[in-house]
Amino acid sequence: MKAVRGTAAALLVLLAAPGCSAAPAATPVRDGPVSTPAGVPAQTPSGATDAAWLQLMTPMNEGAVELLTMAADRATDPGLRSWATDLAATHRAELDRMRPLLRQLGLPATNVHEGHEMPGMVTPGDLAQARAAKGAAFEKVVVVQIREHLEHSARVSRSEVDAGSEAAAKKLAASLVEARAAELDALKRVAP
Repeated sequence: MKAVRGTAAALLVLLAAPGCSAAPAATPVRDGPVSTPAGVPAQTPSGATDAAWLQLMTPMNEGAVELLTMAADRATDPGLRSWATDLAATHRAELDRMRPLLRQLGLPATNVHEGHEMPGMVTPGDLAQARAAKGAAFEKVVVVQIREHLEHSARVSRSEVDAGSEAAAKKLAASLVEARAAELDALKRVAP
């Protein structure tokens, strides 16, 4: 029980970073967006851990997909290019599972972490840095950012497995934990 509280606390600490909140900023999306009066948090039928995990993992994967797509197009190392292509496809498939879960749990489709600098999140600044870099410098940006993304997404997914309450979210999180271990191993082979 102590371990569960610790991992749940770790996820909630991540979300307590400046500007971050587990509470959605808009009314949950059901048949379309509906606004909530200012200062009144929307209600979510899911547990706080499930909501926090989905609302963090979705933009984490979206940013990673952008960087991986760039790497698939621009990496000069064929192994890194192939790995980035495969990982981008895997992350898109994960997003295809996350987005319906957001709707199912009544969570907003918007990125509640927009503009937040968070561990494992590929930010617009990271993407700009990658766009400006060439050759080995570009590949280094990709490797550093994606390694951090994989490590942190595994960590928060373990917290969801340990402390989440929604079966579908926990199942997806468990698959991500397993996938991240394999993806980090593959990264070590292409970029030791």
